[in-house]
Amino acid sequence: MKALKLDHVGIAVENLEESLKLYSGLLGLDLAGTELVEEQKVRTAFLPIAGTELELLESTDPEGPIGKFIANRGPGVQHLAFRVDDIEAALAELKSSGIRLIDEKPRYGAGGARIAFLHPKSTGGVLVELCERKA
Repeated sequence: MKALKLDHVGIAVENLEESLKLYSGLLGLDLAGTELVEEQKVRTAFLPIAGTELELLESTDPEGPIGKFIANRGPGVQHLAFRVDDIEAALAELKSSGIRLIDEKPRYGAGGARIAFLHPKSTGGVLVELCERKA
């Protein structure tokens, strides 16, 4: 498997509008759009920068993944996402190499991406997302 690029950095936030004041207003990043991803229980905002993006993630449910993350760790960097061209092949290769997977099969992510997460216990404590986007 070869990662094609750093697709985005996921940042858990308590309030999307307040966070946009910092990232878009004060830092001058353009907002590419927002999206409600009901399956993941989040509202997202994407801010492109230098060939990658920041993905701001606001929980819509305290029992969702971002809600639990913020309850346990507070707001901040939640994951790094790497673009791959074939997510099924990447997952199979990583699993056969002994990497612990959170997602055995891809699921729906923001922007129509197919995503899957690797367990931080297999990746040096970092939550890694694989992301496949069809252009």
